[in-house]
Amino acid sequence: MPHIVAKSLREPEFPIKHGDFTFQWIAKPLLGAKSSLVGVSYKDKKFLLEIKQKDDKYIIKVDKTTRPSPTNLIKEALLHFCAMASCEKIADNLSNLGATHAKRGEHALKNIDYFLHSFPDKEVWIEIGFGSGRHLLYQAKTNPDIIFIGIEIHKPSIEQVLKQIALQHLSNIYVVDYDARLFLELTPSNSVGKIFIHFPVPWDKKPHRRVISEAFIQEASRVLKPSGVLELRTDSDNYFRYALDLFLAQFAVDLEVTKNIEPPIVSKYEARWRRLGKDIYDIRMKSLQESPPITLNFSFDFKDLSFDGNIIDKITTKALVFEDYFVHFEKVYKIDDEKFLIKLSFGSFDRPEHKYIYYTKEAIEYFPKPPVISRANKNAHNKIKELFHG
Repeated sequence: MPHIVAKSLREPEFPIKHGDFTFQWIAKPLLGAKSSLVGVSYKDKKFLLEIKQKDDKYIIKVDKTTRPSPTNLIKEALLHFCAMASCEKIADNLSNLGATHAKRGEHALKNIDYFLHSFPDKEVWIEIGFGSGRHLLYQAKTNPDIIFIGIEIHKPSIEQVLKQIALQHLSNIYVVDYDARLFLELTPSNSVGKIFIHFPVPWDKKPHRRVISEAFIQEASRVLKPSGVLELRTDSDNYFRYALDLFLAQFAVDLEVTKNIEPPIVSKYEARWRRLGKDIYDIRMKSLQESPPITLNFSFDFKDLSFDGNIIDKITTKALVFEDYFVHFEKVYKIDDEKFLIKLSFGSFDRPEHKYIYYTKEAIEYFPKPPVISRANKNAHNKIKELFHG
């Protein structure tokens, strides 16, 4: 994680602009928090820097909940902040800052809003958890007329693929740093030709975290075009049998199952297991019919709420659990007497949202952006508004 360790720093007057970054405000810990947070704007991105005082020094890093991609952006923000705050640096790990290939491939990195407003109208294939990116890059290079959406939450893997996109001059890949299960919920029906899931984490001890589930199969069937294919590839006997049982539990299903058939491109991960003699399983599910369109028309706003300077008295840090969702206010920060920042998690138990609420006289809104539209998130949002009403 990029960070700077400083002996001292000077807190400036906010907001203040330094380079392409605007540092909007600083939020001090009020309830359940120990660090301070600085609101940062860069082009269309918003995120937070965390300032943690430890002994006689300050550790400055990015807040995990709002962490943007690529890592190079974080490094630049930290350097600009410390230049602006006159940090007396002791140490950092910000080497290799500059016009890297990953930075030149940033055009391929898209946020979820991009697809909500302009989902590609060409043939689309999706790869979930692309890892090193070898399969994704091979498919994009082999099929230049197809748009590829690679979904990954591991930051170093994202950096590596952005670098290769620039080096190989590929223009048909979009990279998304997002939960794939939530991404599918927002994907238009009958819009995808293939979905690849190669070597997902087995999660044997936490099966609820597996990508493949009954709900996921339903969503995949909806977004796939008729005769579109969902392809699972795994080296885990447990995952294979678990997934096969789920696929066969469907009322009608067209499956192809193979074992130890070498694909056109082999990942480093797969090559290692092959050398060790492990079995590799493939399950391909073909979509059988056209699905009805989905409607996404819910607004996560707080327009009917008025600012309450005593909001802290209405917040409990104890998790509130309901039948199919939860709400957990975790921390509260104070910007000034009329501005607060509230950290919370909410939504479904297996795919919770982690957000902040920017709670001020001028506006009450999610930070850095609204949650994904899902049934659990809608219920949680309505409960949050009810709790704020008191």
